[in-house]
Amino acid sequence: MPFNGHIVGLLKTYMTDLVEQARQEQEAHRTFGFAQPAYRADQALSDLLAILDDRIESEGVQIGLPHELLHDMWTICNEARPLIQERVWLELSATDQPSPKSQVRETTYRVLIEYLEEVDRRHGNEPSS
Repeated sequence: MPFNGHIVGLLKTYMTDLVEQARQEQEAHRTFGFAQPAYRADQALSDLLAILDDRIESEGVQIGLPHELLHDMWTICNEARPLIQERVWLELSATDQPSPKSQVRETTYRVLIEYLEEVDRRHGNEPSS
């Protein structure tokens, strides 16, 4: 499924919401002195699919989210997972410290958007940014 600008825009909004949520969690953990558990790119993808499922159920028709979007995104995330995991690992493994959840999400979602744009280009569509 080619993703039009409206869909990509909504995905980016959800991704931004998830990154901000992770930042707030990090701040709460820091405030109370809790260690942040390790977080991986595949978890970031799962979180995106979960919020997408929730948003499709709660407001999908009103904002123009097709019902098949969740299945399409699940398929794309499944196909892109090895590439995303490798790129995120390469970008974030420069230090010995685990990367914060917000940084893992932000990097994962940026790579996913790049992947979506590449798929669109391969299918002869204009980038959907």
